[in-house]
Amino acid sequence: MLKKSFLAVFTLLMLTALMLTACGNKKDEMSAEERQKIIDDGTVGFEMNGGKITKAENIPAEEEKAILAAFNEYNAAFNSKEIERYMQTLSKNPKGFDYEEEKKYTTEVFKQSDVKRDAKDTTIIKYSENEAQVYSNVTLHLVQTTTNVKHESAGQQVTVFVKEDGHWKVTSVFYTGDDTKSSTGK
Repeated sequence: MLKKSFLAVFTLLMLTALMLTACGNKKDEMSAEERQKIIDDGTVGFEMNGGKITKAENIPAEEEKAILAAFNEYNAAFNSKEIERYMQTLSKNPKGFDYEEEKKYTTEVFKQSDVKRDAKDTTIIKYSENEAQVYSNVTLHLVQTTTNVKHESAGQQVTVFVKEDGHWKVTSVFYTGDDTKSSTGK
């Protein structure tokens, strides 16, 4: 029984780690050095001003509304576990993940888990006509349905959107975790 619980917890931790990075990078296409260079060059990152996230100042009001609506739909679609709805929030030509692999992986997560992602302190930190970066504090709540093993992970996330056919779509996600908790099922 203990071995079964350990395996369930281990599997869940691996599943969660993959889920948090599934949108983050294409497998074998972006090394840790490449990711760090992107962050160091300011291509994506956490803009801090005295410990506070700084909102981009050049965002037209209509674009801000559209970007935040796209971000909210991205989270709502994920939380509803509607795979087709979720996939519609993603770029068809993403920079940070493989579209088809993301679909397969997320479908499995939805089948095996009750999962919910909460985002707070959502702020657009960078904006250009065709790309926007949305910062948020994210908490992921996951319960593996067969074992009732619970897992929670919290951290900061930058979700990068691109404009495709006039709509904002997720092209990559950068996540840094702060706090992770797990408990075994009954």
